[in-house]
Amino acid sequence: MITIDPKDVPVPTLHGYLLGTIAPRPIAFASTIDAQGQINLSPFSFFNVFGANPPTLIFSPARRVRDNTTKHTLANVEEVPEVVVNIVDYPMVEQMSLASSEYPQGVNEFEKAGLAEEASERVRPPRVAEAPAAFECKITQVVPLGEEGGAGNLIICEVVLAHFQEHIFGQDGKVDPTKLDAVARMGGDWYCRAQGSSLFTLPKPNRIPGMGIDQLPDSIRNSAVLTGNQLARLANQTTLPEQEAISQYGETETAKELYLRFGHHLDSFEFHTHEKAAQLLTQNKVEEAWLVLSLPSPKE
Repeated sequence: MITIDPKDVPVPTLHGYLLGTIAPRPIAFASTIDAQGQINLSPFSFFNVFGANPPTLIFSPARRVRDNTTKHTLANVEEVPEVVVNIVDYPMVEQMSLASSEYPQGVNEFEKAGLAEEASERVRPPRVAEAPAAFECKITQVVPLGEEGGAGNLIICEVVLAHFQEHIFGQDGKVDPTKLDAVARMGGDWYCRAQGSSLFTLPKPNRIPGMGIDQLPDSIRNSAVLTGNQLARLANQTTLPEQEAISQYGETETAKELYLRFGHHLDSFEFHTHEKAAQLLTQNKVEEAWLVLSLPSPKE
C-alpha cells in the first residue's frame, strides 16, 4: 500500500491520482450563455446528482492546475445563473471531447463539435438536441473552494425542467442503461462505456437486514472458494434454509451428482459444493446456492 499526504506531492501528481482512482465519473455536458448572449458548451466530470427534492445537480469547473486560470463556463454562470446539463452517450462521445478544446471566449462549441442547438423552455442556454437526457437548471449557488490551481468551484443547480429521449426507456417505464449507453470519465485519456459486460445487476439489501458475514457458518465464512462478494450475497439472506427444503434438495439430480462424484472424501465434497454454490451465485440463484452449501456431508 502506497500512502501519501496530499501536501507532500505536487498538485499535478495528486490530480492524476484522484482522477485515476475516483472513477468512473459521469459527465455534465454544460451549456451556458453570457450576458452578451454568447453560448458555451463544455464537459465536466466533477459532477453528480445530490438530491431529488429539490432536484439538485452539482458540477465543478475547477481552476486549471497548470496556470490557475478559470473556465468560460464559470464566468458565464456568474453572469447568467442558468445552465443545461446534457448527458453524454457513446454516439456523441467524440463530439463531446472536441467541445472540451480551449476555444477563445465567444466561440460556440455547438458549431465546432457539430451538435444541434435545441431551444430550452425555462432557461436561456440551449440544450444539446442529440443528448439522451438534458436538465434545464437554475443556479442556486456557486461555492469557490480555493484560489489556487486545481481548486474546485461547486455550481449547485436546481433542475426546473427535464428532457428525456423516448428510446432510453424500457417497457417497464424505467431508464434502461443498455439503451442509455452512457459514457463516463476515467483518468488521463481513458473513458468508460456503460454497455455490454460492464453492466450488471445487484439486488438491493432486504428491508430486513441480512444476517451478515459474521453469522455465516465457519466452513462457509472461511471458504477457500467463495469470494468476499459471494459471501456478502449469501449473508444478505435473513435466515438459513429450512431442514425440509434441504432434504428435498438432496433428492435432486444436482445433489445426487455431487455425492456420486465427490462424496468419497469430506474435504473434496466441501470444496466442490462451494464451487457449485459459486457458480449458482454468478447466476443470481442465491436460494439454491444456500441449499447446495447446506447439503449434509457424506459422513453425516
